Order: sequence, then structure tokens, then C-alpha cells
Amino acid sequence: MNQSDVDVVAPTTAEVHAITQDPDPVLRNLRITHCYHLLSKALAARTGGSANWCTFAVWASKQVGQTIRGEDLGRTLERLPDPEAVELLVAGLRRVAPLPFTAVTSLARQAVLATARLDEVSAAAARGNLKVFEEIAHEFARFLAWTGPVTDFVATLRPGDPPDGQHHLRQAFTHYDRATTTADPKQRAELLLLANLEVGLHEQTRLQPEIQAAMEAPVVDPAELYHRLLDLLLPGNRVTKWLRRALLTVLGRRSRLRAASDRLADQARTLARQAVTRHLMTLALPDELLDLSTDLDAPFPPLLAELVDPELLALLTQVDPTPDSLRDTAAQDWSDLPDRMHYIADMFRCHAQRTTLLSPPFSDDQVTAMNAGRLPTGRL
Repeated sequence: MNQSDVDVVAPTTAEVHAITQDPDPVLRNLRITHCYHLLSKALAARTGGSANWCTFAVWASKQVGQTIRGEDLGRTLERLPDPEAVELLVAGLRRVAPLPFTAVTSLARQAVLATARLDEVSAAAARGNLKVFEEIAHEFARFLAWTGPVTDFVATLRPGDPPDGQHHLRQAFTHYDRATTTADPKQRAELLLLANLEVGLHEQTRLQPEIQAAMEAPVVDPAELYHRLLDLLLPGNRVTKWLRRALLTVLGRRSRLRAASDRLADQARTLARQAVTRHLMTLALPDELLDLSTDLDAPFPPLLAELVDPELLALLTQVDPTPDSLRDTAAQDWSDLPDRMHYIADMFRCHAQRTTLLSPPFSDDQVTAMNAGRLPTGRL
């Protein structure tokens, strides 16, 4: 280890804790992402510049930030409603509250956005982002500051399997420590891959409830949407609303409005789930956008083309059903833990030595803004 490596300063546990206390989920996510970058660089400096778990966590956290901010989920639903549903609404409102096509379109979109539970998707993403950082970033910060034997460090971690135990983290930090001391590049590469997978398995096991919550959140209740539509399309005081609804019944128009509402609910539910799935199954790396629903196609780096470490091979038998192959790495259901881990295992292996992953996720000006408690400008 040379002196320049030693001089790379890692965030402290106090700094990690301060980030977890930020009440703003959007700003907290940005600070989490930047902190992962600093932890990644500090550990990479000790291990020869290869990717570690924190390196991948940078880009995963940056991706989940889009979900937390709801940037594209709302835009996806703005494609609603389809013209046929609007025509049904317009027809149902004739002689009761005649409105132009464009006005009905706008009000129907408002109703869908208000009932699509997108805030619950964002909340689940924010909970998961904080949950993982609060535990794992804290342990990386402790590890990087630790000066005693690694056996003493891992002894402070809880035994047992996740979600309550930290057995995988115990193993991971033991292997990270060995990776910092070995002079054999291949052994170091395999130790790092092993450690990354062990942290990843712990992380993904603990994240299971939040991932399922995000996938299941966009449930549009047809009855709730129907009542929201009536409130928006039949404005006025309580008496006026009652009279207009009574007139709908007299004219036999309620069934048309109900049919339009049910159609909108089905469309909104489908589009929202597609949007959430696309967010969860996309990972933007610095120079590549990974679609997690398609097989990986990057080659294994030379040092990891043929694996020999017995512990690594043993773990891969648990998480990689197609050993030494990228066949069927595509995740079919991101809420399924084994399905996720198959993709993640091969992704860690394919991209283990990509130096571009160590590049910063934000500009210096953006970091300055977030450290001052301001939301940065520009693309995040």
C-alpha cells in the first residue's frame, strides 16, 4: 500500500450518521449517493482500484433517487387518459356538466395522479435507500477507520443470517481485509468479487420488503378514482354536487361514467406498474445503461474469467444457476430474491474492473450545494 492510497480520506461513522438524520428524503438520497462514492474511492485505493460493493451502490442509489423524486413515474401517467375513456366521460356529462374534451382530459389526468399511490412508491424507495445505507455504510466507515486485527472488527458484527444477522458482512469484511494485503492480482480480484457478493446478498435480503412494497404500491382503486373524478368533473358546493349527481342517475349516465372510470383505473394500474418495474430494473452506469430484464453481454475480465477460490465458487453455486455463463441472467421478476441475485452476481463479475465506475456521480458544484443543505441544480 503506497502513501497516496493511505491519504484517501473516508467518511467517518459520525458523517454517515449525520446523513441518516436528514429529514428530506430527496436531499438525503443525494448525500447517500455521494457518501457511497467517497467510501468506494477510499476502499478502492487500498485494493488496487477495482470496484467494491460501495462502487456499485453509488449507481444503484443514484438510480433509486429518480424513483424517490418521482421524476418519470408522474410523466408516465401523464400519457393518460386515452381518447376513448375521455369520450365516455364527455358523453356521461352531457346535460349535467358539459365540458370540452381538453378540460375533461386534464381533470381525468389529475384524478389518476391523485389516486395512483406514486407517493407510496417513492416512500418505499426512500426507506430502502436509508435502511441499507444506515447499516452497511456505517460498517464500511468503521472498517476503513479500523486499525486493529480484522478478527476483532468482525467480532462486533451480529452472527446469523440476514435480515437480523450479519454473517455475510462478517465474511465480506474478512475478505476485503485479505484483498488489501495480498500481492497476487488474481487472488485480490476473486476476494473482492466474493466480498462484493456477500455484501450484496446481505443487502438484497434486507431490502426484500421495500422492493416488494415498491412493486405493489401502484394500485389504483376504481371506486376511489370514480369518486375523485366526480369531485373534479362536478364541482360546486355540497348542494350543487348532490343535484348534479342526482341528475346523472335520472339520465342514466352513471354507468357510462363508471365504465370510463374503470377503464382509466385499469390503464393507470398497468402504466404505473410498468413505470415502477422499469425504474427498478434499470441501472445507469457512467457509460452504459443496463436493462436488468435482458441478459448481460459484457465479457468477464481476464482475472475473473476462470475462478478458483473455493469460497467464491461455493457462494456462486447458491446465487448463480448458470456458472461461468451470462445465459439467463435477465431478471424476470425483480421482487424475486434469487432472480435478482443471479443478475447481480454476474453484473458484479462483468464490471468488477471498470475504472469508470469510480467516477463521481455529481459535479463539485452539486456536492457543494447538497453539503449546504440545498437541492443541487442540473441533471441528478
